[in-house]
Amino acid sequence: MRSTSEKFVDLASPRRLWVVAAINGNLERLATLHDHLALRFSIRDRLVYTGNYIGTGAFDNHAVLEELLAFRSALLSKPGMEIHDIVHLRGPTEEAWQRLLRLQFAPSASMAVERCLQAGAEAYLRLYGVSVNDTKSIARAGSVAITRWTNQLRGLQRQVPGHEPFVCSLRRAAITFGQPDGRGRVLVVPAGYDFRRTLDEQGDNLWFPRTSFHVDVEETRYARVIRGADPMQAGVSTDRLAVTLDGGCGRGGPLMCGCFDGAGNLLELVTVGGRGAVESSRFESVARSALPESRAANVQDILAPAEQWV
Repeated sequence: MRSTSEKFVDLASPRRLWVVAAINGNLERLATLHDHLALRFSIRDRLVYTGNYIGTGAFDNHAVLEELLAFRSALLSKPGMEIHDIVHLRGPTEEAWQRLLRLQFAPSASMAVERCLQAGAEAYLRLYGVSVNDTKSIARAGSVAITRWTNQLRGLQRQVPGHEPFVCSLRRAAITFGQPDGRGRVLVVPAGYDFRRTLDEQGDNLWFPRTSFHVDVEETRYARVIRGADPMQAGVSTDRLAVTLDGGCGRGGPLMCGCFDGAGNLLELVTVGGRGAVESSRFESVARSALPESRAANVQDILAPAEQWV
C-alpha cells in the first residue's frame, strides 16, 4: 500500500522515473515532450513534474495548465495506471502564489508581496487578470481589506475548471521506496535541498534554498536528489548524487526531462528545443556513476547555446 501525505508523495518502487524540469510557461516544448512521453511511458513508470508551470513572460499560461491536466487524464486512462503514478510538485512560483493567497497572515504584507512577485507569483496574477499595481496597493491596506482581496483571488481560481483541484494536489517532494533499511531512495524536490536537515525540516529550502545544491554521501540516505529549478540559473548538472535538470526553459533554453531507474541511475536525458526538436541522450547507468567529469562533458554537448533552441 502506497502512503501519500499532504506534503510528500510515495513513489513506491518504479521501473522508471521520469522527472520534468521547470516549464515556465513554454507550451510548445511541454506539448512536444508530452508527445514523446506518450510513446515511452508504460506501466510501473512514474512521472514527476517539479513545478514552475507557468511563467511571467509566457503568452498562454492557461493553455499550459490545460495541457498538464489533459495529459494526466490521458495517462490515467491506460489500464494499470494509478492516480499517484503522476505527481505535480509545488515549485517556487506555485509556493509564492500560495503565500500570496495567505497574505493577511504575513507580518509585513508589503514585503511579502515583493518577495512573492520576485518568486514568480505575477504569472498567476496575470493568469487571473489581476493587476500587479493593485496587488501592491492592497498590501498597504488593513487586514480586513487584504482578507477580502485574497478571498476574491481564491474565487477567481475556483472559477476556472480544474485549477483549484490542481493547486490542491501539489506536493512538496516525491520519494521512492528504496531498500528495506530506507537507503537507496530517490528524492525529487522543486528547487533545493539541505542535506544537513531531514526532509520534514527543509522548510523554505525546498523552494528558496539558502545553501548550494549538493549532497554529502556521508550525511544522506538518498541515492539521488533531483531538482527541476535552479534559482542561480547555472544550467543542467548531473553530479553523482545531486541532479539539476533546469535547462533554461522559458528563458530561451530547452525543456529537460530525466529518466532514472528505481535506484536513481540516470538512464536518459531528453532535451526539447524549438520547432518540435527532441534529442534523447543515453547514459550508462553503471559506468557513468563513477565518472562525473565525463558525464558533465556529455551534458555540455547536449545543451547548445540558448539561441539554437529559440
